[in-house]
Amino acid sequence: MQIKSLPPEERPQEKMMYYGKGALSTAELIALLIRTGSREKSAVQLAEDIISFSAESSGDLYNVEPSELMFIDGVGKTKACAVVAAMELMRRSREEIGKSRDSACNPREVYHLLRETLRYEKREHLIELIINNRCQVESRLTISIGALDSTALNPREVLNPAIRRSAAGIILVHNHPSGSPDPSAEDIAGTARIKTAAELVGIRLLDHIIIAESGYFSMKEQGYLEDSGEG
Repeated sequence: MQIKSLPPEERPQEKMMYYGKGALSTAELIALLIRTGSREKSAVQLAEDIISFSAESSGDLYNVEPSELMFIDGVGKTKACAVVAAMELMRRSREEIGKSRDSACNPREVYHLLRETLRYEKREHLIELIINNRCQVESRLTISIGALDSTALNPREVLNPAIRRSAAGIILVHNHPSGSPDPSAEDIAGTARIKTAAELVGIRLLDHIIIAESGYFSMKEQGYLEDSGEG
């Protein structure tokens, strides 16, 4: 079975185009890499076999080798190399992110870190950077995709991941497809709500940065996140 033989709502490529990459499961993402399944299994089912095999043999997909994946029935050299190549690209990308961790609390550095990811997106993306005590990025999370409203800027949605990761602080980043980085009234009000809630659980909202084609706007630089008492 090939992806194109599945019902449209189950096709990973169609799902990505319509709902965005965040809507796909790991198996569906791998299915896009291997492109076809076998006589007995669809590409998604074969991808699930790859995930299970990797967990049992190497711990995760990052450590698996092409020769190992080729033990899976239906996975040949081309499919195996495609999966391993994608994992290696991801690893190298994370290394590149790590090179600028020390300056992640500087608005301009955060802008340069995420501008190519965000400034040409046609929908608003809210990204949360989990920051440790050394001002290093520990995690990058996509909180929502779509116009930012009271739901997207809900303190619970933003703070839950930070609490689970014992974050010292967070930086919020979102884009304005309109091209102007100037904040809306909801951007400002939502940021204030999150700042207040974060302080209650011992997490600092270090900045909320808006990225657009013409540049960026930092809530911290513009005085919207002034500390109430501590430096």
